[in-house]
Amino acid sequence: MKTLNFPRITTHVLQEMKLKGEKIAMLTAYDFSMAKIIDDSGIDIILVGDSAANVMAGHKTTLPITLNEMIYHASSVMRAVERALVVVDLPFGTYQGNSREALNSAIRIMKESNANAVKLEGGREIKDSVDRILSAGIPVMGHLGLTPQSINKFGTYVVRAREEEEAQRLKEDAKLLEEIGCFALVLEKIPAALAKEVTENIKIPTIGIGAGSGVDGQVLVIHDMLGINHDFSPRFLRRYHDLYVEMKGAVELYIKDVKSLDFPNEREQY
Repeated sequence: MKTLNFPRITTHVLQEMKLKGEKIAMLTAYDFSMAKIIDDSGIDIILVGDSAANVMAGHKTTLPITLNEMIYHASSVMRAVERALVVVDLPFGTYQGNSREALNSAIRIMKESNANAVKLEGGREIKDSVDRILSAGIPVMGHLGLTPQSINKFGTYVVRAREEEEAQRLKEDAKLLEEIGCFALVLEKIPAALAKEVTENIKIPTIGIGAGSGVDGQVLVIHDMLGINHDFSPRFLRRYHDLYVEMKGAVELYIKDVKSLDFPNEREQY
């Protein structure tokens, strides 16, 4: 299959990619330097995820990160990006149950970071918030299946929608989010057959994480994919590198060279 070549990824481009069968590649980024590398590599979507709470700040869940912190990370990423579509997570507590607050949160992200879109977790329960954000002309990406911001409700990160009742609800929510105007949908940690069925029955692109190969694209957390984070090893994760070991080795060598007076040598001083 020929890869489509676009100078800049937009929501319209993503729709065209789905129609033509080109898979969508998405990764997270939270800072300028990493975003620059990822964008230069040709990634389609960069997600400024609330996973920054975990990999950047060391929290156990995504819940503690604030709107101000998300705007800081998104602003850093936007300064680096020239091609990718940048989507920013609305953090926990900034949109659930209050559509006016949701709109204000989304507007702050768009105005203060210059990002391209926002992402919200949930289905029918956040319909009013999605509607209000879309009414302001702000693109919204949905997120169904495992929704990490609801960890205290579910109490576990196990695969979602295995049972027929929950699977049916997810299918209905996917259709709802499409109908009200979301441009794409993340499907996290659900059975591959269900993700494939949803993908085939909605017109907007689906991005999977732990949702099999029948979706329109894939997303991973960059720290997991590069092996910087060694504490997270789910079945769906493929590590493309082991930077933890490489970086640790480099730091250990630096320490050794400093203590042995090998660094700096004659060529490394003025």
